[in-house]
Amino acid sequence: MTTLGMIVGDQAGDAERLRALRRMQAIALGLLLFAAVVYVATRDTDGVWGFVNAGAEASMVGAIADWFAVTALFRHPLGLPIPHTALIPRRKDDLGRGLEEFVGENFLQETVVRDKLASSEISRRVAVWLSEPRHAKRVVDEVAEVAAIGLERVRDEHVAGLINEAVVPRLREESLAPLAGGLLEETVRDGLHHSLVDLALVELHEWLVENPDTVTEVLGERAPWWTPPAISDRVTGRIHLELVRWVADIRDDPHHRARKALDSMLATLAEDLLHDPETQEKAERFKERVLDHPQVIASSISLWNALRRALTTSLHDPDGAVRATLVTEVTAFARRLAGDTELQHRIDAHLADAAVFAVDRYGVEVTGIITHTIDRWDGREAARKIELHVGRDLQFIRINGTIVGGLVGVLIHTVTVLLP
Repeated sequence: MTTLGMIVGDQAGDAERLRALRRMQAIALGLLLFAAVVYVATRDTDGVWGFVNAGAEASMVGAIADWFAVTALFRHPLGLPIPHTALIPRRKDDLGRGLEEFVGENFLQETVVRDKLASSEISRRVAVWLSEPRHAKRVVDEVAEVAAIGLERVRDEHVAGLINEAVVPRLREESLAPLAGGLLEETVRDGLHHSLVDLALVELHEWLVENPDTVTEVLGERAPWWTPPAISDRVTGRIHLELVRWVADIRDDPHHRARKALDSMLATLAEDLLHDPETQEKAERFKERVLDHPQVIASSISLWNALRRALTTSLHDPDGAVRATLVTEVTAFARRLAGDTELQHRIDAHLADAAVFAVDRYGVEVTGIITHTIDRWDGREAARKIELHVGRDLQFIRINGTIVGGLVGVLIHTVTVLLP
């Protein structure tokens, strides 16, 4: 909702509250005037009318007393500066601090927060709700739209600033050699690079088979100038054939000597990166050259833009694979959670811990909003706002005072008549 809409809505609400307040004030005043009329009409009467007169007199007293009490909260009755009246305008700051303390002591306490969250069973209720595919789809659609909008708002200069101000300085501080050496050592130990080698060999073999002319041309350029063309062609052709066979042998034999040699070379490189100062220095110089190259920023932005376009396109597609997968995963997790009481308790415990942490850390700031807001109000404005919200209900005090006062007056008159 826009600011203008909020202002208009607030004004409309205040106008309705004012009308309701005026109606209740008119009813309370009408009862007082009715009691006054009855009192005047039944003066100097006996019998039943004497009881009516006593009740009307007491009703007026009760009505006026309660009018004074209610009015004294918001303003001076009849404009007279009577002590201990206009309490809210004069003591609004104390009221704000008291309200702040009341909320903090009775609502933002760890036991209260934990008990409320425990009784709410948030995780179970959310899980049951998300178990319905249409509900999961609704959540995914909302999240996808927000994520897509967020991605679209990230500009190239934002990415460049992040890389220049956060990523690159951090990379300069960190030593590359130990990190790369440790990663390479683990990769060689677990054989994770074998799949990459297999892929490279397959692609290399296919390229050699499909491009014999290119291979022979490259090899022919290295032949002596005095070699006869016929002999050179036969030699380069033979080399190409043997190269194809050799690559095929390495591809098909997981225990080929070339593979073992590669493993040994990578293991040695990892060891040097971890322990050899000269290799570490070379790695650091290589890192600095890469970070100083202007193409790093441009390549990073291009990579980000490609990733962003792919993500936003997928997120904007309501029937795309990304949303469908997310709906499936959310629904599956929700159904699992709905049937797993132990998991529910763990999640609820984490939610309670997070809520208690937020209350302990930011509770003072949250309740401080009450005091800060009331402090900024003008005294009369504060009284007006509070009266608009609770004044209608306070008029029932005047009405009840009129009725109860009349009943008490009749009772007292009865006792007076019965006493000897």
